[in-house]
Amino acid sequence: MSKQPKNPPFEYIYSPNFPEILEGLNISLFISTYQVGKLIIVRSHNGYLSTLLRNFKHLMGLALSQDCLALGTKREIWFLPNVPGIAHKINPPEQYDGCFVPRKSHITGDIRVHELAWVGKELWFVNTRFSCLCTLEDHYNFIPRWQPPFITELVPEDRCHLNGLAVVNQKPQYVTFFRVSNVAGEWRKHRKNGGCVMDIDTGEVLNQSFSMPHSPRVYQNRLWLLNSGYGELVIIDEKSGEKISVVQLPGFTRGLTFYGNYAFVGLSQVREKKTFGGLPIEQKNQPLQCAVWVVDILTGKAVAYLKFVSGCTELFDVQILPNITYPTVVGFQKNTLNKIFIF
Repeated sequence: MSKQPKNPPFEYIYSPNFPEILEGLNISLFISTYQVGKLIIVRSHNGYLSTLLRNFKHLMGLALSQDCLALGTKREIWFLPNVPGIAHKINPPEQYDGCFVPRKSHITGDIRVHELAWVGKELWFVNTRFSCLCTLEDHYNFIPRWQPPFITELVPEDRCHLNGLAVVNQKPQYVTFFRVSNVAGEWRKHRKNGGCVMDIDTGEVLNQSFSMPHSPRVYQNRLWLLNSGYGELVIIDEKSGEKISVVQLPGFTRGLTFYGNYAFVGLSQVREKKTFGGLPIEQKNQPLQCAVWVVDILTGKAVAYLKFVSGCTELFDVQILPNITYPTVVGFQKNTLNKIFIF
């Protein structure tokens, strides 16, 4: 009897309009999955989707700009600046219009880094294990910059499962976490409800009725987030805290970005039951997807999808790269990096 391959092949399907949407918006899409440790770059080429995979162990948050890509992994944060001048030399005759090249990494230790965001040219990130927001400095693993007011000490105990970060006007403004708790891992007992979004400036919890919320974002002067345990994209009234459901999708929602009139939402199957079992979305008795769905935010309708049918069951982050439609990322598996000299 032949042995089954350890990792199933990476396969996906997509709606015919998914490449059209990428082309119409003049964008490409970057996706992370910690489950199989891959960065997925999604591009439209001649009306079809073209994907590129790069390996990064336990990859979670992405911070992406036209100048630099930052990746949060198991024990380090990687920095890959964009060097478009060498893009045409990487893999002729491919016509890349961006080339992200590994330049340095910063050792954080296993802090369960979640979301990352550029604040100007400074990188901020969610240090989930120590329940705080951090930046980097050469002599230290991390520099704590903010913590929820109920967290009394910085210890590696994941007391509230701080996970999401929204930047507004070049400063951190909102965070999400699973529960107001100052006790190690207590959130695990209450993951079905009690999830929060907090205003960083005031320390006020705007709403604490979510199920494992993720990915707070401010777009078009509205606060959005993913009510992940329900598979929802919601809008939050920043004054009253009221939540308005925009759309429900067939998966654990995690990873959110916007461009034009569209939201790009990551979905996961959440097969790991110790942390994710018993969530409200499972009670619908419908198959959960590992996918990226495109939602028209004017109508609240899901209009396009990219579904991963093999090789991947969970996604973490989804980011848009504007005005670069066919980028590449230099990886470590082949000899390409050894032959690049930029000076």
